[in-house]
Amino acid sequence: MMIAFPNAKINLGLNIVSKRTDGYHNIETLFYPVDLCDVLEIVPVSEKRTRLIQSGIPVDGDPEKNLVMKAYRLLKQSYDLPEIDIYLRKNIPFGAGLGGGSADAAFMLKLLNEFAGLQLPDKQLENFAAQLGADCPFFIRNRPVFAEGIGTEFSPVDISLNGYFLVLVKPNIHVSTQEAYAAVKPKLPQQHIMDCIRQPVSSWKECLVNDFEISVFAKYSEIGKIKQQLYDLGAVYAAMSGSGSSVFGIFETETNVTNIFPDCTFYSLLLR
Repeated sequence: MMIAFPNAKINLGLNIVSKRTDGYHNIETLFYPVDLCDVLEIVPVSEKRTRLIQSGIPVDGDPEKNLVMKAYRLLKQSYDLPEIDIYLRKNIPFGAGLGGGSADAAFMLKLLNEFAGLQLPDKQLENFAAQLGADCPFFIRNRPVFAEGIGTEFSPVDISLNGYFLVLVKPNIHVSTQEAYAAVKPKLPQQHIMDCIRQPVSSWKECLVNDFEISVFAKYSEIGKIKQQLYDLGAVYAAMSGSGSSVFGIFETETNVTNIFPDCTFYSLLLR
């Protein structure tokens, strides 16, 4: 038996710079891990089958199509993996721009690597993860990176938000990645994300943008209102994460948001 705690991420800035000939988009963003976690456990079984048992936030669809099962099947094509029961408790909302499914898949690869004694290096695990989704490779090393290309070309970033508080708000709205990309117009950013990140957090509001916000806020005004509410509550920086629909605010002090966001799920976290 082995257990892991796949964590979410937020995007500090997200620029959609061009559309590629393969239909994907080139982006620039900074991935930052946060301590909102799912629970992933694997248990060896004597039966000749592997299955996924889910709990927590309900996940629709065939369990075989879950990224966790896809990660298992992908690795099993190349290595002799044992049959297992996989227990996944979902705490990270999906359709939220937090990378929860991607984190589950990446952590599954890491768990299997250790459980089966494969001794695969991180780079090889990242290559497997890239076959599962654009955000998945980030969670292999799980540290702040500047991401380019389709989000899989990483450069380490020396940044720490240790001591800041994060309020994360998830409205009862699902924004599909496909829907979000269909409405954006790629463009070169006015200011490079890394130039903004090097400035004090209090100045990020003036230069750090998420290109998805224009089209998503136009269609779902409630999401834009949440961002403004976080600023009204004293956030030094607030933004939508990824393609939405979650919005986060970074605060210098712990902030009570109980009863502020009706019909939304919210989380208060200490950043590190």
